[in-house]
Amino acid sequence: MSGQHHYSPPRDQFVGVLQSKQMPALAKKGGLVVGVLGMILFAVGAATGEARAWQAFLVNWLFFTTIASAAVMFSAVQRITTARWSRGVIRFLEGFAAFLPIAAVGLLVIVFGGRSHIYPWWDLVGTGELIPEKETYFNHGFFYARSIVAFGALLVLQLWYVWTSVRLDVGITPEHGASWAAGLRAKMRAGFGEERRELHSTHSLQGKLAVIMALVFGFGWCVLAWDHSMSLDFHFFSTMYGWQVFMGGWLVALMVWAVLLRWWKGQFPELPELITEKHYHDVGKLCFAFTAFWGYLTFSQFVIIWYGNLAEETHFFTLRLTGAWTTTTMLAAVLTFVLPFFGLLSVKAKTFSPTMIFFAVSSFAGLWFSRYTEIYPSIYGTRVDHAPLGFWELGIFAGFLGLFAWSYAQFMDAFPKAQVFKMTSPYRDEVQVPVNPDTMEPLPAHE
Repeated sequence: MSGQHHYSPPRDQFVGVLQSKQMPALAKKGGLVVGVLGMILFAVGAATGEARAWQAFLVNWLFFTTIASAAVMFSAVQRITTARWSRGVIRFLEGFAAFLPIAAVGLLVIVFGGRSHIYPWWDLVGTGELIPEKETYFNHGFFYARSIVAFGALLVLQLWYVWTSVRLDVGITPEHGASWAAGLRAKMRAGFGEERRELHSTHSLQGKLAVIMALVFGFGWCVLAWDHSMSLDFHFFSTMYGWQVFMGGWLVALMVWAVLLRWWKGQFPELPELITEKHYHDVGKLCFAFTAFWGYLTFSQFVIIWYGNLAEETHFFTLRLTGAWTTTTMLAAVLTFVLPFFGLLSVKAKTFSPTMIFFAVSSFAGLWFSRYTEIYPSIYGTRVDHAPLGFWELGIFAGFLGLFAWSYAQFMDAFPKAQVFKMTSPYRDEVQVPVNPDTMEPLPAHE
């Protein structure tokens, strides 16, 4: 990353400023109202047998959940690399974890309520129309188990990791925050010990959690992508599909982070060094890099299938590049890759807020069209003259967006808005040379 970020404000002043700020009512009350209305719309559609309500629910669940999960995984990567540059700003990304419990409920709604409305193969299991291998894989009990175990394991790890991160800051700051989380903060403070020992014991635990999470994140999201997206065209398969799905969420999580940094900077004029142009540049470079990586994954999947020219593979892209689906497919490619890739080549585009926000919005919209194009053509095929995109899709999108904003705002009001401990503790840089948290002695290099 560009340079180092050595900002270390006085703790009392820092905490005072952080605690004086509350999330705007628009994000809390407005987000909740829009979220509830969107879910009511979905419930009406589900109750009346409207298949598009279920399909739109799946698209938006996959879109927002990959973003939230990838944000926490990126935070864990900062621990794996023992990064210092992001200490002041990583909490703004950790807050995405608040959406994950909502996503868990959404997944249960999908797999138990929408199965026959979403998955074309659901009613074929046991009829002899599937090949034996897919008959086994799509067994209903096995499907339930995969979905629940994969997402459940990831949910536990990611919430646990964010808990350990927040606990350090709650343990050294006065009681403050939303009343709904008072019990959680009390549990975090229970047993909180001497500052230096807490730093090293937490750092050691986070190292283990982060590595395990990385393995579960990669494998778990491959399974979830196969089951809830790729399987909708049950004649198609691609080993790169899962990577493309979860790396899309990773990319857009960074893009949203880039926008949030600019908003948060305006909330803390008393702390001009908390978020600087170096942060803008560093996050902008990450956005550019993963735009290129997402493009690489997507094009590699396409070109291998194109020159392999096998009918069981080429039909997937032939469908999406012809007829009713051409426009949404091209929008996904142009908005997610073409515009951000060429637009973010320069340093100025990454640090100048209007351009960075424009390309972040472009990427956000592009990934939504990518999720739509992954799912809808597999369900409708060539049976429609135009892509079914309207009231149900946009209304349920607004509902998910409202719940995402509301959950994020609740989290940021409940817990310290920055990593106070790692920015103000006199021991903060000792973690660059790990020690045994029991003896406080440096560990041998091979450990």
